[in-house]
Amino acid sequence: MILVTGGAGFIGSNFVLHWLAGGRGPVVNLDKLTYAGNAENLAAAREDPRHVFVRGDIADGGTVRRLLDAHRPAAVVNFAAESHVDRSIHGPAAFVRTNIVGTYELLEAVRHYWTALPPRERESFRFLHVSSDEVYGSLETHEPAFTEARAYAPNSPYAASKAASDHLVRAYHHTWGLPTLTTNCSNNYGPRQFPEKLIPLVIVNAVHGRSLPVYGDGGNVRDWLYVADHCSALLRVLEAGRPGEVYNIGGSAERTNLQVVHALAGILDELRPDRAPHARLITHVADRPGHDRRYAMDTRKLESGTGWRPVEAFETGLRKTVAWYLDNMDWVGNVTSGEYRKWVDLNYGGR
Repeated sequence: MILVTGGAGFIGSNFVLHWLAGGRGPVVNLDKLTYAGNAENLAAAREDPRHVFVRGDIADGGTVRRLLDAHRPAAVVNFAAESHVDRSIHGPAAFVRTNIVGTYELLEAVRHYWTALPPRERESFRFLHVSSDEVYGSLETHEPAFTEARAYAPNSPYAASKAASDHLVRAYHHTWGLPTLTTNCSNNYGPRQFPEKLIPLVIVNAVHGRSLPVYGDGGNVRDWLYVADHCSALLRVLEAGRPGEVYNIGGSAERTNLQVVHALAGILDELRPDRAPHARLITHVADRPGHDRRYAMDTRKLESGTGWRPVEAFETGLRKTVAWYLDNMDWVGNVTSGEYRKWVDLNYGGR
């Protein structure tokens, strides 16, 4: 039995389905079901008796404590977070509440639960905190990739809130001995990602013949990680990671944003030739404030310590992702509600 928080979001839902598909034990899934948490993401687990879904907030310590006492999980995997830089620029308060206060409340509940466990269960228990490469700040073009020893230098309200949550997790390990694990991942992509992030936004806009917005000159570089590879890495960290340690997870696939959009346009030209060329829809818009130029992840610690390697090439993962969205436009329609359209107008209008 494990407790997953934020398990109806993009990465969390993929992890829950990955866990269950591997024939593992039960999952209690706690999610607040905000705009990015979607119960439809878990449709494949709807009839699985091993999956227990609970709607709730990690900032509600009482709910968390009741779940821990009732289900007695052997591990907690924390995905619950506000996670979009653009949204944090327009409204940072939600990021402070969930990512900082919520993480604190979750850690407090888990600490008290863990302290009361019998010695053998206490020894094997793990708290896995899923974080971001953005806590490290920005790299220059020729700088080496981020290692786990890199000093934190967050540049957005989102990144600052995730950095704060990472520091809380570290403090709970060093102060009370809570057996924590922290992972910092690069940009994820794949099925079930809310269409505010670059790759699904471009796919959905292209299907509807709308512009494909690219910030600034499009030269910002990200390391892209297919979500299934991320899930397999998290499993290896749970199994073989050392308590108190931090592990970087990346896909070894650095691309500029403009390269990503052109790659998507090329795949869409093949799969939807009636609308080709999709590249004609690319529109450069005013850059967002404080846009980090480059992220890259050094994953040697994870690979040497756990034996994990990514298996999906960027090109094949991107093709799978486009195909999933084209095959699941009903899902897209359900999640891109009126509130989503208001958000798109807020963030991209006037750029």
